[in-house]
Amino acid sequence: MRTNADRVLEQVARLGILRPRDLDASVPRVTLTRLVERGLLERLGRGLYRLPEAKVTEHHALVEVCKRAPRAVVCLLSALRFHDLTTQDPFEVWLAIDVKAFPPHVDHPPLRIVRFSGDALSFGVQEHKVEGAMIRVTSPAKTVADCFKFRNKIGLDVAIEALREYRRKRLPIDEVSKAAKVCRVSRVMRPYLEATVA
Repeated sequence: MRTNADRVLEQVARLGILRPRDLDASVPRVTLTRLVERGLLERLGRGLYRLPEAKVTEHHALVEVCKRAPRAVVCLLSALRFHDLTTQDPFEVWLAIDVKAFPPHVDHPPLRIVRFSGDALSFGVQEHKVEGAMIRVTSPAKTVADCFKFRNKIGLDVAIEALREYRRKRLPIDEVSKAAKVCRVSRVMRPYLEATVA
């Protein structure tokens, strides 16, 4: 017969990172504490648990943040790094949330919140499985367009570098054009797009 501990360990193996709310209502929360004390689970921070032998990737911070803020979308510098479109290595996780949403309460890693609305938030969102957990990240094309939209926050040089890397990887330019329309930066991006195509 499967014990509560068995069920928790099976679930954390399936999800990668477990939150107490992911547990079945019949499993008492004290099971998590006991598994941590026995060394069978590792507590990452408030409300996050994983198996001690779990593989940690370079995108671990994104997994932690997305578990705590499942509706948020990884964007801008963090998405550039995820898609390998920049040499930048941001120390903050850049997250897009709805203009009316409350910012997530995350102790670590540090967050940089950017507010989007409507299509700007929903267009070009991809789901990726990292360390057994699903994270939402803007697509490469949407990320490049967002960089031009927020060029005053991240720097025009970063946006241009992202577009050059996008072109170097031979990713579809029509996707960037669609994303530029959604982000309302078509006119701003046109000369840079023409320069990279030439």
